[in-house]
Amino acid sequence: MKLISWNVNGFRAILGKGFSEIFASLDADIFALQETKMQEGQASFIPEGYYSYYAYAEKKGYSGTAVFTKREPLSVSYGINGKHLDEGRVITLEFPEFYFITAYVPNAQDGLKRIDYRMEFEDDMRAYLSLLDKIKPIVYCGDLNVAHEEIDIKNAKANIGNAGFSYEERGKMTELLGRGFTDTFRSLYPERVLYSWWSYRFRARENNAGWRLDYFLTSDRLRDKIIDAVIHTDIMGSDHCPVELDINI
Repeated sequence: MKLISWNVNGFRAILGKGFSEIFASLDADIFALQETKMQEGQASFIPEGYYSYYAYAEKKGYSGTAVFTKREPLSVSYGINGKHLDEGRVITLEFPEFYFITAYVPNAQDGLKRIDYRMEFEDDMRAYLSLLDKIKPIVYCGDLNVAHEEIDIKNAKANIGNAGFSYEERGKMTELLGRGFTDTFRSLYPERVLYSWWSYRFRARENNAGWRLDYFLTSDRLRDKIIDAVIHTDIMGSDHCPVELDINI
């Protein structure tokens, strides 16, 4: 099974940058999007052969997620146990063998102005994933908005304490992984330096001054089913690139 996750930084914009062709070429079984930045009816993308699910933020032009799946899920839910619904950040699909969860984790913002909400979201998500994991294995993906270790960011020392590389956010990722979950890319490639996000400023992508913010995490018991984890640094159209998980599930 091929799974893709991509923060598209505006779905309406990327539809005009060859998204349909990229979507078709990747031919994923499940394709998740984050930061769609649209309201219902503002864009129409219902690919043939897929079931389509969208979550919208109440605030216009903000946040939002979507999932396209070739297999019809048993159920679909939004938010985290009835919370975090207003920004359209989380979609959960239940399949017979596993849960698939995609999230656009809140940015802590400059000066960590939103760190309290970020910590609340992280705690709620960790409890939610742990609960689901007791029922069946989980695959959790998305823009998790944290570079976990120094290998995951180009300029580590200069960014310590900044949003996405604060001790608080990195600690929450460590805590989540310690609850029985695997960072699939890092488990396969412990020393590989690849990034999934680059600032639009200072020619950051051209200079590969990036961050690894996009992840596929799985339940530890799926580790032996992981075939590969790929970061598609060559695919353009957003300030993020797609990440992929190939798994036998």
